[in-house]
This record gives sequence, structure tokens and C-alpha cells, in this order.
Amino acid sequence: MAKFISEPAHTFNEYLLIPGYSSAECVPKNVSLKTPIVKYRKGEEPALSMNIPLVSAVMQSVSGDRLAVALAKEGGISFIYGSQSIEDQAAMVAKVKAFKAGFVASDSNLSIDATLADVVDLKARTGHSTMAVTSDGTARGKLLGIVTGRDYRVSRMSPDEKVKDFMTPFSKLIYAKNGVSLKEANDIIWEHKLNSLPIIDDDGRLVSFVFRKDYESHKENPAELLDGDKRYVVGAGINTRDYKERVPALIDAGADILCIDSSEGFSEWQKLTIEWIRETYGDKVKVGAGNVVDGEGFKFLADCGADFVKVGIGGGSARNQRYRQGAGDRAYGRFCRAR
Repeated sequence: MAKFISEPAHTFNEYLLIPGYSSAECVPKNVSLKTPIVKYRKGEEPALSMNIPLVSAVMQSVSGDRLAVALAKEGGISFIYGSQSIEDQAAMVAKVKAFKAGFVASDSNLSIDATLADVVDLKARTGHSTMAVTSDGTARGKLLGIVTGRDYRVSRMSPDEKVKDFMTPFSKLIYAKNGVSLKEANDIIWEHKLNSLPIIDDDGRLVSFVFRKDYESHKENPAELLDGDKRYVVGAGINTRDYKERVPALIDAGADILCIDSSEGFSEWQKLTIEWIRETYGDKVKVGAGNVVDGEGFKFLADCGADFVKVGIGGGSARNQRYRQGAGDRAYGRFCRAR
């Protein structure tokens, strides 16, 4: 049903900021753009803040894993789009969390019987030049050696040459034991002029890598947004239909915050979704809701327990604005027109 607003409407260009007094301390280096993204009590630190006030739209054409990494480097948060399978979305989240971390699980692994051709194929798939050679060819096998770009030359070697004949063997590797701190690992890297440092457990099994480039990346991007384990912060979009399956998968993948992605958020479906998350995870899982266009909708979602609320709904098609809210159910969006 159409709703007509009789009050005067205004556009942004009708408003101006009135400047105030600027002291000598009012210089760019003293400006902080740090912005809370979740609700918090006065006098307490927010559970999650951004270093710049910028998030990305929960859209397939916008928020993939590449943007999530790029935005986290600058201090913002990207919400991986949910209009894909649960497995694919969780994989995107996991990829962001593994992209840059203090301790990185190896995603490029070879067995001792692998060949140079296998090395070339693996590098083409992952884009990574550091490869672990383990007893079973997995990320947690016993570490036997490492292959990097310095260990081979495709133009001078046979594709059939075995990895064991040109890898850097374990006996010549510098490594650290599991439990080493990130600072200690970086000190070892710089002391020995390494590009990577393998971390192994007491049985010699590979646990993770620490990379020199990650340390340098942090120096180049001082505002990057990291979690407690030095991994990029990333969000993920969810819906009001398969949330009981999607939310656990996203949390397991490492998502730091969730957002219910809907055209119109003033609905019972969002209330039920938030209630389930609170009953299942308490306040541990942060979830936003929306979108809404007025105070009534905002208060509704805030009372439901949303950690943040998205405000604003685009015009879309004037003839047919229908928004899907539940499985097989539809709700007409509320039309607001100023005259």
C-alpha cells in the first residue's frame, strides 16, 4: 500500500557544515577515522571497529574475496556476498582469513615423488611460489623440504625431474617450533634473511609458515584491519532462509561479523534470524540487520538484538518493488514518496 509523506523533503545539497574554530593541533596526522561497527556501552571499547569508516555492499558484483583483502588492507570491512552456495561463500571467507596472517597454513604442498611439472601446475593454481614437500603431500605431513622459485629453472630442467632432486632438504632448512611467538618468528626471518619460516611440531610435522612479505605488508599498510591472530577482518552476508546451515559454516570459516542481506529489513523474518543466532551463539557472533528507512524500523531491529542496522533503501523499479523475505513468501516493500 502506498504511503504519502506530507512533510517537506530535502536533498543533501540543501545542507552545509558550519566550520568551527581550528586549533594548531588540527592537522591531518592527528585525525582518527576509527569507527565502531557494532553497538557498545558508553565508556566501553567496541567489540569491533574499523580503521576507516568504509564497508562494501553485500553484492555479487562487489564483495568477493579480492575486495575483502583490499579493503581490509586499508582498514575497512567487506561483507562477502551470500547469493552463492554455503560452501563457496565459506571458502571465500577462509581464503581472506588465510591470505595474510601471522601464521599461515600451507595451501601449496607436494609429495616427495612429485615432479617439476607438478610444481609448475601447483604454482599456476595457487599463485604461490613457496611449496612444502611433506611425507604425505598435505599441509600437516612431516616436513621433508621446501621448493621455491630459486630451486629450479623450467627452461633448463626436464618436467619429469623429481622434486626430491632439487628441493631444499629439511637438513638445510631454518625452522621454528610450534609455540614460537610472531615477534620471535619475524626476528628469525630477519636474522637469517629468509623469505619464509616453516613452523613444525615436536614430530616434525608442518604446522604453518610465517612470511617476510606479511611483515613488510603491515609496514606498508599501517591502517590494515586485523583480528587477534593477525588475520584480515572479513564479514559475510546471510539471508533469512538457510541461516541455520549458513551461519555455522561462515563462523567455522572465520567470519568476524555477519549481516542479514535484504532489501527491506523491517520484518519478522529478520527478528527470527537474530533470535536464533542469539540463542545459539549468545553475543559472541556479531550480526547486523536491515535495510530500513525510518526510526520505527531501526528501533525494531535494535530491540531484536542487531549489533548494527543498515539504513537506506534505493528506488529500484517504480512499478514492481517486491522483496523476497522467506522461503516461498513475499512481502511488498514500503514505498515512501515525498511531495
